[in-house]
Amino acid sequence: MKPFIRNHQYNLIKKQAGMVQHANTSVSDRRVAESVRLGACAAVAEAFPDASKEQLDLLGKLADLRTTEEVDGYLLSLEPYLELFPQLSPKDASRLFPKVKKLKTPDFAAIDRRFLTYAGWTDIGTGRMFLVYDLDGKLAGVEGRFTQARKGVCFLCNRHQELALFSAVSKVKPANASPDYYKAFGQYICSDSEACNHHIKDVAALENFFHLVLG
Repeated sequence: MKPFIRNHQYNLIKKQAGMVQHANTSVSDRRVAESVRLGACAAVAEAFPDASKEQLDLLGKLADLRTTEEVDGYLLSLEPYLELFPQLSPKDASRLFPKVKKLKTPDFAAIDRRFLTYAGWTDIGTGRMFLVYDLDGKLAGVEGRFTQARKGVCFLCNRHQELALFSAVSKVKPANASPDYYKAFGQYICSDSEACNHHIKDVAALENFFHLVLG
């Protein structure tokens, strides 16, 4: 099989596999354990609406996981089927953010693209945050101001973490808008994008934010 699992889907599988393993070993009521197994399989299948029978058979193996070792082995067996995030270079980033002079970027070559849903980094000196995502089959970039905030729930991965308030100005202007018109969209996002990428399980909020800003 060709790679067909995106990072956020892999994170979802990882969570559901852990739930199944816990139910199979810790829940005495068999009906409850079976309910957890069925729910986990349904959640994973729902995340792959276009999966083939062969792909669903591979994913469905999580139903029988009982030990931590089995979970680890199962997740490892899925890694060959992880899709790579599109290759990104400093030049690519510069094209996405043409108005930013002397754009500072992370070492993209050192990032394992299998476990990347979006590329995110901050420039502390300028107080800017940058997000890159494969939107509708094409790399898109959103930049904005970031302000370190208190702990809270990240709008992308839904975990309680150290957050930054990310505010980006929309590129969309209504007809007949005045020259100085602008509208900004702000969201609380993980300060650590690497950790966020290891836990994000759905891209709906991310894609919606990109569409709001970019149109």
